Amino acid sequence: MSEDLVLFGPDSPVEVEVDATPAHTSTKDPALAEIVNWFRGHRDLKQQFGSILRQSIDEVLDGQRTGRYDIDLTEKTEKTYLGTKVEIVTRAAFQLPRGAQMDYAIAGHDVDSKFSLRGSWSIPTEAVGHLCLLTSANDHKGTFDVGLIRVTPEVLNKGRNKDQKTTITAAAKERVVWLARHARLPLNLLLSLPDNLVGTIVAPRSGQQRINQLLRNVQCQIIDRTTAMTVARQADGLKRCRDARPQLAPEGIVVLGHQNQSPLVARALGLPVPTKGTFLSVRLTTVDSAVPGRPTVTLPEGIYAVAKPDDPVTPAPTIRY
Repeated sequence: MSEDLVLFGPDSPVEVEVDATPAHTSTKDPALAEIVNWFRGHRDLKQQFGSILRQSIDEVLDGQRTGRYDIDLTEKTEKTYLGTKVEIVTRAAFQLPRGAQMDYAIAGHDVDSKFSLRGSWSIPTEAVGHLCLLTSANDHKGTFDVGLIRVTPEVLNKGRNKDQKTTITAAAKERVVWLARHARLPLNLLLSLPDNLVGTIVAPRSGQQRINQLLRNVQCQIIDRTTAMTVARQADGLKRCRDARPQLAPEGIVVLGHQNQSPLVARALGLPVPTKGTFLSVRLTTVDSAVPGRPTVTLPEGIYAVAKPDDPVTPAPTIRY
């Protein structure tokens, strides 16, 4: 087992997102206010936008075919297309019709869509005077922003590029009505791992062996569908996770899913519970009896707990997956 094993167990600290979005924002622009209220009328708005941005980035990365997981390493044309992808996925998620002149019609008003990986939105001449839905996502920091602004000449920098596009001034960002600010972007698991560990995971030539390395080295953390398909470089990445079970069992590693006994085992051990299409691997060890402060699960072969690094390797118990 790699010394760089990433193990997020029950005692790991939990990060809590701090909501920096103003609860109430006044505006003298009636159309802007109507659109803000329209969006804020949706339940779980931040989660929706987080999912939109995660899906858009993942689809451009196309990890199943390319093995890529870092949007910063894509071609310039792909980064440009990412803005179009965000526009398309947002339209589908909120069922937005096309505007008369801009990308969307929201609450009876034309709204343009602008995306940036670094929060520096490129504004064309034709957008001046219109409302813009601004989105940005930083996959390395794991954060995203969503806001609305009326684009007027005074909010734009004077300089323009060869396409006659300019950017919003730093001062004008105070005018943005934020729907989400520094919100938590759904995790890009591979990007969150140390580079040398990712190298260990993706080194084998076989898709199955790469999945085995992933499950062996990243334990007690949810493995999502995109990660599995990117590592496997195949459409059957989830099947490869299931096929890993008998191969990793001699090492004491179980691969929990969303069915049968898996959720019960995960809950008993204080681990995240996989949902459909996700998995969680963990090395188990036998213990003589329940130990205070150390979650255990009783299975036909005995009492088990999450193994510590210095615990001896014992075969995995039989679990009805």
